[in-house]
Amino acid sequence: MSAVLLPLRLGVNIDHVATLRNARGGGHPDPVRAALLAVASGADGITAHLREDRRHIRDADIERLMAALTVPLNLEMAATGEMRAIALKHRPHACCIVPERREEVTTEGGLAVAGQEAALGPLIDDLSTAGIRVSLFVDADLPQLDAAAALGAPVVELHTGRYCDARPGPGRAEELNRLRTAAEHAAAIGLECHAGHGLGFDTVGNIAAIPAIVELNIGHFLMGEALMTGMKEAIGRMRTLMDRARADAEGLEAS
Repeated sequence: MSAVLLPLRLGVNIDHVATLRNARGGGHPDPVRAALLAVASGADGITAHLREDRRHIRDADIERLMAALTVPLNLEMAATGEMRAIALKHRPHACCIVPERREEVTTEGGLAVAGQEAALGPLIDDLSTAGIRVSLFVDADLPQLDAAAALGAPVVELHTGRYCDARPGPGRAEELNRLRTAAEHAAAIGLECHAGHGLGFDTVGNIAAIPAIVELNIGHFLMGEALMTGMKEAIGRMRTLMDRARADAEGLEAS
């Protein structure tokens, strides 16, 4: 009898629809419309990162997403007082706390949870008390996972950038093993495990096959593919690859 793994959810990040909009100003293309198209194409949730410099998603986008979506909104945010106030105002389904540096092009690594307990603890408590599910975006590092669990965060999201950036071969295999070990450890200490950053058609399968991971968040790649083939085609293909890898993993678990 086959082992049954937890379903694998797909969260779609629509930040870079807003990047394209902001390049020229005005309201087109509309990230909220993109979010609704993503849901219609198979996304289980929507992710949006409201950065300090508002380089893509803006405050009004969060308000409109909250009003329009019938699926969970995952608000990515830095651990600042401003973002805490915005999260408590809108109360999205989830907030993923990420490291943020103004000069970076994209998030470059995981949050250093260990050592920042005094700053992160009250933020996690405030968001959780408001009914917001808190996730911490971390590297595949066991001490960071232990620190996240100690702070009471229910979810971690593993940073998959190093795996995706590694060339196929021993280097990528090593990064995959680190992610698998981290996901298994997260599950063992009671954390729900998500993963994301840099995933594409050629890298998603191995991550989707890790049984302890229950959600993938993918944005830049999917928005780029959608420009070429459309949202339905891009998300549909990603879902097929994820679901196929998950089904194969179920078979291996049963054997």
